[in-house]
Amino acid sequence: MEDRIKVKGYVYRLGFYFALTVTILAVVTFGIAICTPPVSGPFCKGSCIGYPYSDIISRFPRDYLWMYPAILLAILFLALIVCIHQYASNDKKIFSLIGLSFSLVSAIALITDYYIQISVIQPSLVSGETEGIAILTQYNPHGVFIALEEVGYIMMSVTFISLVPVFSGSNTLERAIKWIYIVGFILIIVSFILISLRFGIKREYRFEVALITIDYVELIVSGILLTRLFKREMRNSLTVKWELQNKNSI
Repeated sequence: MEDRIKVKGYVYRLGFYFALTVTILAVVTFGIAICTPPVSGPFCKGSCIGYPYSDIISRFPRDYLWMYPAILLAILFLALIVCIHQYASNDKKIFSLIGLSFSLVSAIALITDYYIQISVIQPSLVSGETEGIAILTQYNPHGVFIALEEVGYIMMSVTFISLVPVFSGSNTLERAIKWIYIVGFILIIVSFILISLRFGIKREYRFEVALITIDYVELIVSGILLTRLFKREMRNSLTVKWELQNKNSI
């Protein structure tokens, strides 16, 4: 019994720190991304870069800085989902395991996408090797980068909706987390339908922007709530452990 409580205590402690770190990193990454306005595609307001994107060296390294915390965020997001899987009651672990599987796909897609930009595109630009850059660069509004980002963040949204049954308890924090995930998933579906109806296959990065915005808001808001949830459970486990130790010492 005491060993089980100790294990749960580790889970809650790790969950607390991962949730807190994910929240902070999401705020930082999203903030940097917002402060880096697009210089190509439909949202570009002036001095836009066009195909074949051979003059993007002027954007190095400032347009790539947000990718470093984004990679770390993807890793910590996966670790947070592992903690949520351990937090889930035994009858709900099938749902948390499904969410964990989708979060792994999300992390792989996003880390691969950003790492290619950092370790392939940047050195190629510095070396003047621009052949083949057009299809891979983040500045191509319908290139590989945008497609992989969409896959990564779609998988993240599926992760969130998979976790809804895990947070079906009666306490306020769990209900709030559940509804954040439900509303976010609905907004993503509606966004995809509306953007696809309006622009078809020429949606470029419009859906990607909507997807990232919704997912990051979910990460930040649910991250705050998860921090509170794990902190509360951590305190409860310490109380139970203390009571159990006092009982055994009597």
